[in-house]
Amino acid sequence: LMSDVAPRLLGGLPSVKKSCKELEAKMGTDDESEQPGFMPAARPITFRAYKISNDWFGAGKTVQELEDYLEGQGRRLFVERVRINNVVYEVKPDLMLQKGNEVVLSGRREFVIGEEDWIGDEVNDLELLDFPAETLPVLISRKKFSGITVAGLRSEKVMHGVSIKSIKRAGVNIPVLAATKINPGDMLELVGTKMEVNAAAATLGYADRPTNQTDMIFVGLGIFIGGVIGSLVVHFGNIPISLSTSGGALIAGLVFGWLRSKHPTFGRIPEPSLWVLNNVGLNMFIAVVGITAGPSFVTGFKEVGVSLFIIGALATTIPLIAGVLMGRYLFKFHPAITLGCTSGARTTTAALGAIEDAVESQTPALGYTVTYAVGNTLLIIWGVVIVLLM
Repeated sequence: LMSDVAPRLLGGLPSVKKSCKELEAKMGTDDESEQPGFMPAARPITFRAYKISNDWFGAGKTVQELEDYLEGQGRRLFVERVRINNVVYEVKPDLMLQKGNEVVLSGRREFVIGEEDWIGDEVNDLELLDFPAETLPVLISRKKFSGITVAGLRSEKVMHGVSIKSIKRAGVNIPVLAATKINPGDMLELVGTKMEVNAAAATLGYADRPTNQTDMIFVGLGIFIGGVIGSLVVHFGNIPISLSTSGGALIAGLVFGWLRSKHPTFGRIPEPSLWVLNNVGLNMFIAVVGITAGPSFVTGFKEVGVSLFIIGALATTIPLIAGVLMGRYLFKFHPAITLGCTSGARTTTAALGAIEDAVESQTPALGYTVTYAVGNTLLIIWGVVIVLLM
């Protein structure tokens, strides 16, 4: 229902698809390049070698003078290696560069392109370019860098030789612009030599190195604590109140997820594992609910008649349509965010998946998380209240 009715209320499925793509373009997302077997044709960070032939170098310029000149021209580039008289040298700020030397420059692609116009011709020197470079996701956790702009972060001494490849906020890419503000919890993908990147990671926050291992202690502890909390019963007079094991697990999941976002040194679960848990868990949930509710539905349908089906359809459809209309006309959300919010408010993960497939975008997930958490918590609490009232 969500993937069929809601997009049409928002102006038609094609327009919602186009709107999602436009929003992704503004955010700098590139979902297709992140899929298995795909890579971006234009690498945002690149390393290129040039042979110095420009008269600007004259009797010689130091590495520091070259980098300062480039910075003054609005090009943040770094000299990574130098070949002088057929000998490859590691870079030092006072190393002298002269005509005929070869240098490796690193930086964002838009800054590197065109340097052959004044430095010299680009060369394919495999030995000079054969050095380890690392791409490392780093989560910003230091208060010092809260609210700092990308330009301000780049000016930090520890960022010398390090380029920012991408910035993710709540799992969504945002543009790497000079005026973009960095918030705690943002994931910055840094590129540079291993030593420089590691030094920057230690200063900025936590290096979230990719791994194939799941922190099963974290997962198991969350399930255990959630089960214990859910099994507790509070008595108001003669009325027992309990979250139930499912409600306790939900609350524990929310708390542990928040802890993971604040302290990412523990609780890592690889993306493939999350995919399995989400999809297998969702399918099992739907199967169990269907099997359990089937006999009761048939019995109720026989006793009450077709009105049971009609009332159930209205109870499902009216809040859905009301949520979509409120998102569009009252709150004026982006259509994709509105769809995600409505799916979360209905506590229907299957609807979110159907919408993402229909609009061919993961943008609706941005509006899903908060409303899902609130909706699920209220669903448990008010479910107990309604049972008690009956």
